[in-house]
Amino acid sequence: MTLKSSIKVDYYEIPIYIWYESYPTHSGEGYEGRVSRVSPNSPYGSASLNLTNIQENDQGWYECKVVFLNRSPNSPKNGTWFHLDVHAPPRFTMTPEEMIYVNLGDAIILNCQAEGTPTPEIVWYKDANPVATSRGAIIIVPPTNQTKLEGEKAQFSCEAKALPGNVTVRWFREGAPVTEVSALDTRVSIRMDGSLVINPVSADDSGFYLCEVTNGIGEPQSATAYLNVEYPAKVTFTPTIQFLPFRLAGVVQCYIKANPPLQYVTWTKDKRLLEPYQTKDIVIMNNGSLLFTRVNENHQGKYTCTPYNAHGTQGGSGPMEVLVRNPPVFTLEPEPMYQRKIGENVEMACDAQEAEGTEKPTIQWQRANGAPLERNRAKMVGGNLTIEGLRRNDFGYYQCVASNEVAVILSSTQLIVEGSQPHAPYNVTGTASQFSVTLHWLPGYSGGPDYKQDYTIWYREAGTSTWRTPIPVTPSGSTSVTINSLSPGTLYEFQVVGKNAISDNMTSKITTIKTLGKINSSPRRTRNYDVGIAPPATTPINTGGITSDQNAGPRPGPPRNLTVTEISNGFLITWQQPLEKSHLIQYYDIKYKTDGPYRTLNKGQIRPEETSYLVKNLVGGRTYYFRVFAHAATTHSSSDEVKFPVPARVKHKAITAGVVGGILFFIVAIILSICAVKICNKRKRRKQEKELISAYNLVACRPTDARNGAGQVPQGTVPLKK
Repeated sequence: MTLKSSIKVDYYEIPIYIWYESYPTHSGEGYEGRVSRVSPNSPYGSASLNLTNIQENDQGWYECKVVFLNRSPNSPKNGTWFHLDVHAPPRFTMTPEEMIYVNLGDAIILNCQAEGTPTPEIVWYKDANPVATSRGAIIIVPPTNQTKLEGEKAQFSCEAKALPGNVTVRWFREGAPVTEVSALDTRVSIRMDGSLVINPVSADDSGFYLCEVTNGIGEPQSATAYLNVEYPAKVTFTPTIQFLPFRLAGVVQCYIKANPPLQYVTWTKDKRLLEPYQTKDIVIMNNGSLLFTRVNENHQGKYTCTPYNAHGTQGGSGPMEVLVRNPPVFTLEPEPMYQRKIGENVEMACDAQEAEGTEKPTIQWQRANGAPLERNRAKMVGGNLTIEGLRRNDFGYYQCVASNEVAVILSSTQLIVEGSQPHAPYNVTGTASQFSVTLHWLPGYSGGPDYKQDYTIWYREAGTSTWRTPIPVTPSGSTSVTINSLSPGTLYEFQVVGKNAISDNMTSKITTIKTLGKINSSPRRTRNYDVGIAPPATTPINTGGITSDQNAGPRPGPPRNLTVTEISNGFLITWQQPLEKSHLIQYYDIKYKTDGPYRTLNKGQIRPEETSYLVKNLVGGRTYYFRVFAHAATTHSSSDEVKFPVPARVKHKAITAGVVGGILFFIVAIILSICAVKICNKRKRRKQEKELISAYNLVACRPTDARNGAGQVPQGTVPLKK
């Protein structure tokens, strides 16, 4: 996590403090020794900024922004702005001379100027009596931020002072005069003292309000405040009918507004309370909607949703008829690949058919990378897309999208344009020794099967501006090379340049590698970095076990709507496929952490058509963090991190099961002990019987008896009984 504080000057953000764990902090020019991060034990929070030795030019807007290096690019809303007002005592910057001589009837200017915050008020006196002068208006009581409940009254102050005192006060909301905002028409008024009154406030009144004052002299003065209107959660729209696609994943939407944010949503189906947490194939999403991981006929019915936040709810939705219908199917799909030459035309076919009782699907074409189709060359007839006069940049993946009220389905194809400009090599890695570096890379698109790529290596010492003599790679077309005669313990920058018959100078991104300082040092692997931002060391920044391969080629979009739900036999992790380049996905995997680095949850890879995973061994009372990764051939993308606290009762269940298991084990042990004792006693008795028999035989067959004819039983005698 990176914490950055910046100040906005003339619409440019200037960093004044950057903190990254285990790295030295950065203080902007003029802020050295005056800015620091507040202690983590402070009640103001560990991300707060401490600014000391306040100066007058410190006044302005400050932004706190948190950047996670292992996540997708920040949204525009990331960051919080604060305005710092610095009050400084007045000081003269220009004063008139102590004595001035003028002729009778002449004009004279007595110049007096002062600085300070707020702007100093200058008053002239003649013989201890004030001199009446004209000056512009200033705001002495500015408006302040307010939070109101819907239905309450909001009043913003704006008291001004001027000479002459004919002050005009105007109020604006988001740049428009409040008197011209139709939503405020009957509820807004500006009082004689300049204050703004909104009575009652509505949920849509949240926003910035600006007070502007003037008396016609000088520039108008202004001040801004924010109105935050809170209200119970409410349903904004209730669709009469919603459709779910049979045997696919589907969503029943609940359109909600809430301030403070939504806490939970209750659902009913056919006038009975629906408990999705006890159903393995139904999940409540973060926005309150219902996700059906695999739709069946039993999901059809009448649904209602009721949202709640900290202020409760304004009521539930009306009944929504949810119908299960078969999704549209492709009757004609584009070929997996189309191969044409520059200047030729290509026609990609596609058609789809609706299921019974549904509307005919609409067919559209789009590029998988998000680039628009050139309408002057791309034409659609029915579901077929024709691109005329192919150009180099037409190369790429295309998607045929068929949609109706039930579902959206798509089919992808690749367009190869022979003779188009080759793509740069990528995924450049290297293994370093003391005096050499061996580079490996993946070739970019060559421009077509008739075009062969050759490579040249450029390298230089990091921190220098001159590249060494380029090294051609042999044999032709090889994707690895060893650069020798390097200095030990030195940081080098490498680039791989590809060329073919059409174009050259297709340059990879710079890869930074350091040779080893000792002969017995182990080799080191490196990653790609953008030009100018390679870190000083070759070891990648630790991101909690999740690394980035952003330069390894085309990547799929991030998995969406990651949700963790407790069900009867464990915890169900579900997500939705990416919106972009989902055809690149080869498998998913799930990573999790508690208070350490991320670890992989699933032992095997999850197939690309699967969007759920059941885990049973989460520990109660602990908080888990989950992310789902979509893997392509050489790249991957990550979903947003989801926090899931496991209820403590799960732990209690485990304890109860342990106690029961212990008792059962104890009973079995007693039974086994009794059986063992009986077996031992039986064996002991058998041993004693054998000993008695042996003793009898010894008595019955003594040697003296043998010598006296023992063993020769006379006829008619009876032998001794045992």
